[in-house]
Amino acid sequence: MAAVETVIDGKRDVIELATTVLLAEGHLLVEDVPGVGKTMLARALAKSVDCTVNRIQFTPDLLPSDITGVSVYNQATRDFEFKPGPVFANIVIGDEINRASPKTQSALLESMEERQVSVDGGSHDLPAPFTVIATQNPVEMEGTYALPEAQRDRFMARISMGYPDAANEAAMLRQREQGSPLDDLRPVVTIERLRRMILTVREVFVSPAIEHYVVAIAAATRVDRELRLGASPRATLQLVRAAKARAALDGRDFVLPDDIDALAVSVLAHRLMPAKSTGGYGREGLAEIAARIVKSTPVPLGAAGPA
Repeated sequence: MAAVETVIDGKRDVIELATTVLLAEGHLLVEDVPGVGKTMLARALAKSVDCTVNRIQFTPDLLPSDITGVSVYNQATRDFEFKPGPVFANIVIGDEINRASPKTQSALLESMEERQVSVDGGSHDLPAPFTVIATQNPVEMEGTYALPEAQRDRFMARISMGYPDAANEAAMLRQREQGSPLDDLRPVVTIERLRRMILTVREVFVSPAIEHYVVAIAAATRVDRELRLGASPRATLQLVRAAKARAALDGRDFVLPDDIDALAVSVLAHRLMPAKSTGGYGREGLAEIAARIVKSTPVPLGAAGPA
């Protein structure tokens, strides 16, 4: 996080959430207006880890095979051989993902959920760990497509960069006169160490009371009058995984209700759909609804930690 912070000024909470998603083996959706550092965040996080990284620039004419790969006829062997696409990497940066057509966006669905790619009747496993960090512009901007609900549900969390404050923006002007700080960023974690960190996160203890708390929050989103679509079971699973990663980052081997409360809006809001036709899924209104539901859901007894 310290390495990424040398590139992204004044966004510690965003960096912490991005790191949490990486350690929880999830996928991250970064949404905001152009020019606020969405791609810079993704590149800085990827460059901080000594692993394979590929970047895909999504455009309206991008084809699914441009992402997954294609089978090419080899005249020497007289057989078709698979040429992997850019999705075959530990960290895949999908830049402006919602500028591609829904057909191309759907090419990522199997990769994000099952960590494999099916091409011409054959399945090809993706490297582990595998994380997609996608950026998108608000759906109100020209030339964008709204992401399908099924694809939004596969992103563990959605974050918004926001504009920097005046002091950090002024510091950025001074620091970047001679070049980009991304050029000086070097990996601080090997891929083997990252795998060990991920295994450590998996071992974090989650009490039954915490599990009931997460289920209660998800169930409340499904019956809320302001929502037409609530959180899926996948959302509850990913909220627990993210909470385990946050607990590990805080030096704990057990999850607290505070971990759930801190992550619930980022993990749940982008999956919800409003009951009224007004307002998009990325609007602040859905985050406010998710925050209200979390605040009104009682914390079960015994959720404060292991006995």
